[in-house]
Amino acid sequence: MKEYSEQEQVRRDKLVEIAKYCNPYPERYEISHRLFEAALLEDGTKDVSVAGRIVFMRKMGKLSFLRIRDLEGDLQLSIKIDLVGEEKYNFFKTMIDVGDFIGAKGEMFTTQTGEKTLRADSFEFLGKALKPLPEKFHGLTDIEEKYRQRYVDLISNEDSRKVFLGRSKLYSFIHKYLGENGFLQVETPILQSAVCGAAARPFYTHHNALDIDLNLRIAPETYLKQCIAAGFNRVYEVAKCFRNEGMDTEHLQEFTQVEWYASYWNFEDNLKFYQGFVRNLMLELIGTTTIEYQGHTLDFGKDFNKINYVERLTEILGFDFLEIEDPNELKEKIIKKGLFTKNELEDYHSLSQIIDFTYKRTIRADIIEPTVIYNYPAVLIPLARRNDKNNKIIDVFQVVAGGTELCKAYSELVNPIIQRQAFEDQLVAKEQGDDETMEIDESFMGAMEQGMPPISGLGFGIDRLLMLIYNVPSIRDVVLFPLMRQNEK
Repeated sequence: MKEYSEQEQVRRDKLVEIAKYCNPYPERYEISHRLFEAALLEDGTKDVSVAGRIVFMRKMGKLSFLRIRDLEGDLQLSIKIDLVGEEKYNFFKTMIDVGDFIGAKGEMFTTQTGEKTLRADSFEFLGKALKPLPEKFHGLTDIEEKYRQRYVDLISNEDSRKVFLGRSKLYSFIHKYLGENGFLQVETPILQSAVCGAAARPFYTHHNALDIDLNLRIAPETYLKQCIAAGFNRVYEVAKCFRNEGMDTEHLQEFTQVEWYASYWNFEDNLKFYQGFVRNLMLELIGTTTIEYQGHTLDFGKDFNKINYVERLTEILGFDFLEIEDPNELKEKIIKKGLFTKNELEDYHSLSQIIDFTYKRTIRADIIEPTVIYNYPAVLIPLARRNDKNNKIIDVFQVVAGGTELCKAYSELVNPIIQRQAFEDQLVAKEQGDDETMEIDESFMGAMEQGMPPISGLGFGIDRLLMLIYNVPSIRDVVLFPLMRQNEK
């Protein structure tokens, strides 16, 4: 038989007694206002009915005060023996604990200390908590437990409540802003038959009914562009994506990606739209476009800085890296330059891997202010449109701030001849040892061969953007239930 702590046993004993008096887990309770709404009512407003979890109590002789809370707000209640009756008041004093749920109805007033309060003339018990909240209500101090017990973290941690309330508001803003600008929301498959849409290692699964192996979506890109071919002029998806890669403060294997695509735009049109989107989003969530992030002030209200990827990396390397086709030759030149050692480059096998590693370690890591990186090497993104003046460069931009990537966008490649060749080049990279290459998606190729208009698309991770806006150090701080290693018993 399971043993309980002394506090847990006391609560279980109380549950037995409560059941003699009323149903300790009733079916429903009628409320007139949410807690934050009630706190805004004028004094004297009657018949106000609220409910929430008790987070603080001060029990006294004939008058007691308690505070109830939900995600959006909290409210003080006063319970007086003269109003609720002696029997009900004694029940409150002896049976109800911090952490329990309660509903109350009464009149709003303001105490002498300026606290907006509901003077309850009746209350109902709505649920017993069999476990106490963290001691002294300081919240969970163990970071791992904070992620494992998010329900406790949100009860006790105001910063966490602010983040996750903001996350919900972000979803609402995305749908409103994109909808007002002519974008239609769609859903694309999570189970896919080709690894395509991003450079990443996938998760695999088996479909028993069809007896085929499938991969979990790494990006919705190719399906969304098929929607464009079908006649959607502007389309978007809020998509759960899965990449079987390493875990750190900026990466989880399961994450939420927003991608939108617009017919007849190029990447410069998309940049203007994104800047308007992110500025309006910040005003909606926090009321300003200037934020503090990990000791730095970032101003999203002014024009973003710009860096030409190819030009800057060529300056750093001291040679034209676009002319090199052999990965080993590129490695040797980088080592000779003294930028990295052989050991540091050992795990990178294809041109795209080597170039991307070098960029992230020499350019991206030092970027603090919001900055647009543009003019990418074509070898990095097989789905992007080649520049008309130089086919070794693609019309791409990426916004980086605080050393992290916030979004990536480009003029889309819609030429099926060049696209097929780019996919075939990915197969070569795979043979060279790159396990984050794309496969040829024949369904996507069929849509492209049917004909596509000019397109520009953009993708961004909700999680990283929220990290920045709310100044938190880890992606787990903005994900309600991050996957954790199982506790060893």
